[in-house]
Amino acid sequence: MSSASEADEAVEVVRRRGRRPVGQDTRGVILEAARVEFAERGFAAASVRAVARRAGVDPALVRQYFADKGELYAAGLIPQGTDPEQLVDRLVAGGVDGLGERVLRTVLGLWEVDGGERFRVAVGGLVGDAGAPGPGARVLSEFLGRRVFGRVATHLGDPVGALRMSLVASQVVGVLVARHVLRVAPLAALSVDEVVALVGPTLQGYLTGDLAFPLRAGAIEEQNSPHEE
Repeated sequence: MSSASEADEAVEVVRRRGRRPVGQDTRGVILEAARVEFAERGFAAASVRAVARRAGVDPALVRQYFADKGELYAAGLIPQGTDPEQLVDRLVAGGVDGLGERVLRTVLGLWEVDGGERFRVAVGGLVGDAGAPGPGARVLSEFLGRRVFGRVATHLGDPVGALRMSLVASQVVGVLVARHVLRVAPLAALSVDEVVALVGPTLQGYLTGDLAFPLRAGAIEEQNSPHEE
């Protein structure tokens, strides 16, 4: 066999290993394998090779979709096709009335479709080496903190809009943790509608109610200014 033929044969072996049958959602299969791998082993111990093995593909194929482990991890936390700009547009379309309930229902909807598995994976990556923010913290901060909550805050027309939305964020994330990480009963067993009915008014109070405490001098300007990483 010529060297050219051997090379062609080697390429074909890689192709057979790296491609899934036509019609299968390769990216989705890889993401599902990654979620399981990260959930079981954590971000630090998981590897692209292990994800590829679990998905039944070649590691090179994983890297065609995701540049590195961090990108693979991040992609698995946010449901595919989620557009934060469209989310914000829908949230603010109805004005401030009922905004607390809409925010809670929307965020719960994103992370409850899989029983909270994505969110549990995110929580597992909140803390990195030496107590530094981990990849989960960075993903949630970028997506929820800046691209969703941060943009909604600009639509409030309130000098303390960012503070109001940060209070909302603390409550929403707390509900997710209680339901899907700590599994606090009976909150974990309630339907989304029940949770929204119970917690939504509290969020609305954060958004439109009187924040009954004196802000120290300069606090408004400080909390509305972007923080440097």
